[in-house]
Amino acid sequence: MPPSSGPPEIFDARRRAAKLARGETAFAASDFLHVRAADNAVNSLEVILRDFPDVVDLSARPGPFARLMAESDAAQRVGAAKVVGDAAARAAPGATPLDLPDQSQDLIVSLMSLHWANDLPGALAQIRRALKPDGLFIGTLLGAGTLKELRQVLTEAELEVRGGAQARVSPFADGFDGAALLQRAGFALPVSDVDRVTVRYRDLYALITDLRGMGETNALAGGIRPLTRGLLARAAELYAERFSEPDGRLQATFEIVHLAGWAPHERQQKPLPRGSAKVRLADALGVKEWTGTEDPG
Repeated sequence: MPPSSGPPEIFDARRRAAKLARGETAFAASDFLHVRAADNAVNSLEVILRDFPDVVDLSARPGPFARLMAESDAAQRVGAAKVVGDAAARAAPGATPLDLPDQSQDLIVSLMSLHWANDLPGALAQIRRALKPDGLFIGTLLGAGTLKELRQVLTEAELEVRGGAQARVSPFADGFDGAALLQRAGFALPVSDVDRVTVRYRDLYALITDLRGMGETNALAGGIRPLTRGLLARAAELYAERFSEPDGRLQATFEIVHLAGWAPHERQQKPLPRGSAKVRLADALGVKEWTGTEDPG
């Protein structure tokens, strides 16, 4: 069989869409990360003093951005966001061609969805093509530190109980690659920032309830062996042993990567050519330059 020419299938789009659908009614009680991401996006738009009449929201859960945007001081400058595609398409960013004409949008938002893309650079490139010159993209995705505690205890519990373990938590993107990914997709002036959040839970089952409400449970491609009660009970024991606080509540880490980039335009600020700087960086910062031969301590 000839090798596939497309990106590897890391996530199962149908499985992801089904999990989003099942969590729809519980989402309002578990939407805190989406609200945090939407609040950051709205705050960014409040300080960019220009109009964005044509706006699209590609988020799998578009509600939080629309709600916070309507309450924002920037609401008069930012048009009502259109939701493109059906829920299945929004569950798998980049899996199908984006249903938008090239250079048609002033602003595209995608919050808490892009970490489910099998081809993240390709999904970003589609977004960039749909932006008008000097149009803005704002996005967020979960980063590499997300659920590191859960990943550890599930792996260890499954090794103990079954003698082998399979991936249970998504391989999230490294947040420090955000600006490079945007640049690779053709964005100008790329910006990436990481927001690390520690959430406290009563027990492991409360964490799993939130993940189900968000639609963020396992949607990896391939066969998945179900988690038995015994395996979950052992994981809960390990979680309490390793990651509990003095009051008994458990820590869960989430890493939200915020992205922003502009479709190229001739009036945008250009970086200076390499080697053209008139002032050394050390002088500009007011520090002593360290060449590697001195003792930094």
